[in-house]
Amino acid sequence: MGHDVVFLVGDFTGMIGDPSGKSKTRPALTFEQTRKSAETYVEQASKILDKEKTKIVYNSEWLSKMTFEDVIKLAGKYTVARIMERDDFKNRFENNLPLSMHELLYPLMQGYDSVALHADIEIGGTDQTFNLLVGRELQKDYDQEQQVVMTFPLLVGLDGKEKMSKSLDNYIGISEEPFTKLEKSMKIPDDVLRQYFELATDLPIEEIDEIMSGDIREAHFRFAKELLAMYDDVNEFDSLKEKYLNIAKGGIPTDVEEMKVSEDSANICDLLVAAGFATSRGEAKRMVTGNGVKINGEPITDITTMVEVANEPVIQFGKNKFKKVVKG
Repeated sequence: MGHDVVFLVGDFTGMIGDPSGKSKTRPALTFEQTRKSAETYVEQASKILDKEKTKIVYNSEWLSKMTFEDVIKLAGKYTVARIMERDDFKNRFENNLPLSMHELLYPLMQGYDSVALHADIEIGGTDQTFNLLVGRELQKDYDQEQQVVMTFPLLVGLDGKEKMSKSLDNYIGISEEPFTKLEKSMKIPDDVLRQYFELATDLPIEEIDEIMSGDIREAHFRFAKELLAMYDDVNEFDSLKEKYLNIAKGGIPTDVEEMKVSEDSANICDLLVAAGFATSRGEAKRMVTGNGVKINGEPITDITTMVEVANEPVIQFGKNKFKKVVKG
């Protein structure tokens, strides 16, 4: 529609971390830490946005160059009363919870991004509404045309309660393996599956109504199929579904990744560490005694178990972690 698409990475504001919805002050991050976290953002965004038509910018380009005088002038354009209209700031202040000065600057920093970019439209989640509106007000102060703010509902995570977040481990990652996406899609709580269809697929409401009125398990598979079609361009959905059903029944996949071992036999705990299922022998022992480990589908509970490599056994942890042990 004639707009220039700008994908903004908040590497500088990330040192504060948006305090939105937080009941306590976040620990401060270094600039290097925020840049490292941002490394995969562009890769993920490129699955949706055309790289050739997208301008990628980092707000450290202008925020890191501001002097203390610049910051004072920026802070002078907004009152404490206006900042305290943010619900999370207001609640923390009224309940005598810590509220640091640098957190109060976050909306101004994000708002200044709109000024620096001369943005005419800014898109964000509903949790960003206050910050986006600050951008509108600052643009007015800098004699710019005020941007239009567009917000979208937040997608609830796989726990069905909190918003989807990597830090809460309740997410489906755009860059994750296709089978992982399918497996996680099956874990979406039934009562929020409709929201996933509405917010994360391009299916029309009428078709979503039809899907949700049918078998709920098949609805989960359909969501997974739509997700893979959007981000992975895979055609082997049926084989992935078959693999999932086989594992769900306690079966062993046919395409298990191999792990080479030089010995003729090895202790099960050592194999779990070598396979990457455990980070230490201690953790491996707990996995075995916790009834989470199988060899060729048979439960193993003895930490002294020796595994014969010549038989090319398949070791398994949980429902979906498999490795075939071969001599090499």
